[in-house]
Amino acid sequence: MPTVGVKRDLLFQALGRKYTDEEFDELCFEFGLELDEITSEKELISREQGDSKAADASDVILYKIDVPANRYDLLCLEGLVRGLQVFKNQIDAPRYKRVKPLNGERQKLIITKETAAVRPHAVAAVLRNITFTQDRYDSFIELQEKLHQNICRKRSLVAIGTHDLDTISGPFTYTAKAPGDICFKPLNQTKEYTATQLMSLYKTDSHLRHYLHIIEDKPVYPIIYDSNGVVLSMPPIINGDRTKISLRTKNVFIECTATDLTKAKIVLDMMVTMFSEYCSQPFTVEEAEVVCPNGEICIYPELPYRKEKLSGEFVNRKVGINESTAKIAQLLTRMCLSSTAAPVGDEIEVEIPPTRPDVIHACDIMEDAAMAYGFNNITRTTPRTYTVSNQFPLNKLTELLRQDLAAAGFTEALNFALCSQEDIADKLGKKISETRAIHISNPKTAEFQVARTTLLPGLLKTIAANRKMPLPLKLFEISDVVLKDETKDVGARNSRRFCAVYYNKNPGFEVIHGLLDRTMQLLEVKPGRGDGYHIQVSDDSAFFPGRCAEIFVQGKSVGRLGVLHPDVINRFELTMPCSALEIDIEPFL
Repeated sequence: MPTVGVKRDLLFQALGRKYTDEEFDELCFEFGLELDEITSEKELISREQGDSKAADASDVILYKIDVPANRYDLLCLEGLVRGLQVFKNQIDAPRYKRVKPLNGERQKLIITKETAAVRPHAVAAVLRNITFTQDRYDSFIELQEKLHQNICRKRSLVAIGTHDLDTISGPFTYTAKAPGDICFKPLNQTKEYTATQLMSLYKTDSHLRHYLHIIEDKPVYPIIYDSNGVVLSMPPIINGDRTKISLRTKNVFIECTATDLTKAKIVLDMMVTMFSEYCSQPFTVEEAEVVCPNGEICIYPELPYRKEKLSGEFVNRKVGINESTAKIAQLLTRMCLSSTAAPVGDEIEVEIPPTRPDVIHACDIMEDAAMAYGFNNITRTTPRTYTVSNQFPLNKLTELLRQDLAAAGFTEALNFALCSQEDIADKLGKKISETRAIHISNPKTAEFQVARTTLLPGLLKTIAANRKMPLPLKLFEISDVVLKDETKDVGARNSRRFCAVYYNKNPGFEVIHGLLDRTMQLLEVKPGRGDGYHIQVSDDSAFFPGRCAEIFVQGKSVGRLGVLHPDVINRFELTMPCSALEIDIEPFL
């Protein structure tokens, strides 16, 4: 959950009254929030960097409030105060309006076809005749950062640019150029840099270096110019210094470039709805025109209001209350969802404002009704259906095996379910096409390319990371592997496996064989062919030739054991012999 830090006194001033810490904590709970911490800037810096660094920091009390991740309208002081005031019936939810410019000529943002290679979408709007104070300015900047970290996914989906409109002139052009062809003075710098130089400059910047990877490997970088060639921004990295906003700024041009147009619209709506209250005409936003590469003209911000209908019976049944439709409509209105009950029947019409993109289904509306009603006010009832709970049989068997395997002197390891292709194929002497592995379509790192098809690589990597430990090393793991299965609706299935390894100066095959016998004893499977278990010689590229056996239970193969091939041991950066056992435990249920 995102955490919003607000100054306590500023918050109480905006709310129109003071609260004790306990009272405000209770108010947050009623509204679906959580007062996470009461602190100060000095205390935070002292805790993180030491008392010497905190000497000049402010002693102003800060409330750290946890906000639901999908409530983008509560990520700043303005939205938080507005929501709480509507909740407490102090004000009505404001009506946001998109208005035309007084001179009739919209600001225009022209998107060229070159942007398709890097960030194809853009939206824009204008906050006209806005008045900033230091606190408002700080909140404005902080909201951008909160949105960047949340819905914008660290600027990879959307990047926000805010500019002093009086320092530039439209129409604006959003295009993409080779890094060497871009040159401008970036925010808070004293000279001009090319885009290539900027990427090198910001590699050591504690804040901006996290965003460089988004475009640094692209053949062209996105750039926004005004009609005079002044650079507004190079999204998603940095704005131009000339267009930076200040406390004296009266007209703000907001642009959002994106790879996801829907997210861009939501972000733009959040920015303008939160701060339009400081315009000379509160809650009005001047529209802007965006010309797409195909010539299509779009007007932003959209500020969409939409209506949903649901029944009072649905809300009562799901929440567990018994209220009239009129009462439910009042509850929803307190949550900024303006609602009216039909004069006849059980229907409630709910208007969803542009600040609530989190409301998608009727269940979202029902949840807000429950919140406004008060979770503590819902009467506890006995469930209508009685059931007897039981542990999942596979998990129960797993837990029993874990205890006895640990008693046998083996240490349990838990490894990632994802691994590299090399781990389950090349290092084990197999081809990736033979492994029935599920591939990740867009892996974050080379270490997480596929879902594991065997537990053995994870245990060998664990041993490699603990080679300095006293020998022998005896490890086991009981976890799921993932295998392709065309008979399943998702094309794959989980399979619970048990794997153990013994690492010492000698192979220790007898130790692993003894562990197999003990496991079968625990599973009440007797040795012998037919209804029992037996092993027979087998070939597997992961094991030493002639030192590998396949395990059969009631005539069906359930796994393998043996001494690992020296090549496999070397590929996992091990130096001692190693024996291993891996079986499927699901057939024993």
